Amino acid sequence: MSLILSTSLLSASDRAGFWHDAVSRTFVPLDVTLHEEAPSAATINSSQLGSMQVSTVTAGPQTVVRSPRMIARDGKEHLTLTLLHQGIAERSQDGRDTVVHPGQFSLSDSRRPFSKTLRQAFSFTSFHFPRSVLGVTDDDLRAVTATAFGQNGPSSALLAGHLERLNRAAESLTPAQGRRLALITCDLLACLIQERQGRLSPQAPAAAHAMLTRIKEHVLRHLEDPDLTPADIASAHHVSVRYLHKLFESEGITVSRWIRQQRLERCRRELARATPHGPSVAAVAHRWGFASPSHFSRAFRLAYDTTPREWQAAARMSRTS
Repeated sequence: MSLILSTSLLSASDRAGFWHDAVSRTFVPLDVTLHEEAPSAATINSSQLGSMQVSTVTAGPQTVVRSPRMIARDGKEHLTLTLLHQGIAERSQDGRDTVVHPGQFSLSDSRRPFSKTLRQAFSFTSFHFPRSVLGVTDDDLRAVTATAFGQNGPSSALLAGHLERLNRAAESLTPAQGRRLALITCDLLACLIQERQGRLSPQAPAAAHAMLTRIKEHVLRHLEDPDLTPADIASAHHVSVRYLHKLFESEGITVSRWIRQQRLERCRRELARATPHGPSVAAVAHRWGFASPSHFSRAFRLAYDTTPREWQAAARMSRTS
């Protein structure tokens, strides 16, 4: 279900105040300055995909600022990935200034000051989600804020195409589809950040980078399949199993271990969100491709130094305390 906020029925004199509140409620508290004497009609159309909010914004010229005062007041820790459709955006954060053009996307972090200026009518879609779901370091994040990404790299091209498709489909997705696609979006962004920071071998050709990214996206779409094997993955991408293993070796990990890490992380997140009447540990394990609850429990304890039940109980207690 989508939520639409619009100033179209308001008088020009009432639009500025309403729009300021609408922007701050949709994203994080921001100072909004409109650059028209008579503000144009503006709309925000939002859908929720798991922990990710997808919002398409159409409005007239304006500047938004996330100031230290705003950060101190609310302390929200969210990231916003913005795909620009129309207009030109001037973005600043972490000592960088960049210009974003239609078809490109950029990232902002609500924990530090930033600004965005659009000097003409614009349209963009923002993918807004908690910082905690991304799983990258603060230093890595600081290196990619206020940076324009588009079709100029394997991971950025793949993510840009994914964002376009997700934007078109957001309102028609089921809650389960939305949750999984939101996780895939975060994983593709993390892959882009790792590529940007040189995590992939610099000797690997661009084709290998692109292939590894496509393979990871495929795996993330099929994590719930307990029969997913390196042979199946290689066959789906018309490469040999040996070549598949070499691609993952560039990141210092095996295919099977990477798959297990992704499954465990999704189980960990779901168990932390589970309500008292939510799914059992066994059901969560089964949903994410673990054929045996006992195997899942051993793998979870080895990865996180606690059992799934202990993790779930601690998460429930923290919500009620």
